[in-house]
Amino acid sequence: MAKNRKKLTRSQRRERRRKSIFVLPNLLTSASLFAGFWAMIAAFEGRFVESALAILISLVFDGLDGKVARATGTVSRFGVEYDSLADLVAFGVAPAVLFYLYALKPFGRLGFLAAFLFVACGALRLARFNVQVETVGTKYFVGLPIPAAASMLATTVLFLEELGLQRPVEHWPLVVMAYLLSFLMVSQIHYLSFKELGVAKLKSFNGLVAMLLCFILVAIEPQVMGFVLLALYVLGGPFGARYMAKKRALAEPTPTLDDQANQA
Repeated sequence: MAKNRKKLTRSQRRERRRKSIFVLPNLLTSASLFAGFWAMIAAFEGRFVESALAILISLVFDGLDGKVARATGTVSRFGVEYDSLADLVAFGVAPAVLFYLYALKPFGRLGFLAAFLFVACGALRLARFNVQVETVGTKYFVGLPIPAAASMLATTVLFLEELGLQRPVEHWPLVVMAYLLSFLMVSQIHYLSFKELGVAKLKSFNGLVAMLLCFILVAIEPQVMGFVLLALYVLGGPFGARYMAKKRALAEPTPTLDDQANQA
């Protein structure tokens, strides 16, 4: 009887440990959701720098929850759906509210629609990702990822605050940027996911030097370099797609006169 009771106790401990590991990724997702909600409250109160930083903090938690779930073997359908809902708040609604109050509000209906379009395209982007997650490879994202679009808006606010522009910030390029980010999220343009870099590549000498240079560049002026690096990533998608299209066109063999005669 004592042995059976002891075995039962051990199994209960293992089950409790397994459940605690299962909860950990969802706690990180909840932290990401909390940071997104905090960003909205800060934006409503006019603390725009704090709101932008909260979105970037949410980005960190969003990157951790998936890695922890895969490392502990606790990936679940519930976690995927919960993560998508949290991403819509933290990277869809929160940055749209921040950017609307910071730069889009003076443009009236055009600015309001730009903020709404960002949220709508972000929701469509997340829905498409959930549907295509089993068929699309891990090397590329189809369309601009919503965390990257949200981070672009957040770093833009930090960059403009660093420049010391007077509020309200009323510049047409910011409206164009909001619309452009929205359409890039639902586009078919491929963006690098960086998921296949791997630990081995990061441990190589060249990888170490590249990571060190990026760290130094960001550390020199975080508000400026964060904006620059994200802008390069966002613009790299369309330019990369154009380059790949030209490369494929050059690689295709040109039809000869005999081929044209046979087709005729």
